[in-house]
Amino acid sequence: MEFITKTEREGIEAKLKALIDNRPVISTRIAEARALGDLKENGDYHAAREQQGLEEAEIRRLQQRLASVTIIDESMSKAIEGLVVVGTTVKMRDVDNSDEDLFRLVGEASANPPFDYVEVTATSPMGQAMLKSRVGDTIRVDAPRGVKRFMIVEIG
Repeated sequence: MEFITKTEREGIEAKLKALIDNRPVISTRIAEARALGDLKENGDYHAAREQQGLEEAEIRRLQQRLASVTIIDESMSKAIEGLVVVGTTVKMRDVDNSDEDLFRLVGEASANPPFDYVEVTATSPMGQAMLKSRVGDTIRVDAPRGVKRFMIVEIG
């Protein structure tokens, strides 16, 4: 089960709508390319068919995802004061080198992430370690280059 915020769900629904709305455009491209003749060496036809296949697969993936997600009320993060949940922004200090960074626990990473914090998905190893932690806790993340430890400095 995946947890996402209402805003993230709306973003997924918008992507899905755009893909569904694009179906007639692709069908028209396929029909126009087919009308040009020989399909064996018709690059436009093959490109349009490939795009159609990719977009249909993405439509199915998004529909399945929406059917299995749980929406978290963004105000819930305020109700559970001092606990890291999806939608929470967290300041953490790397225990090994004392660097501090701002992270936000999200259900799905944005296409254009902001520059003021690092997005961490709840399903990633770091996101799972962050989930339900509190200020003062030290979390352990099994990273590809070894174990990283972070101390929760502030939850905001």
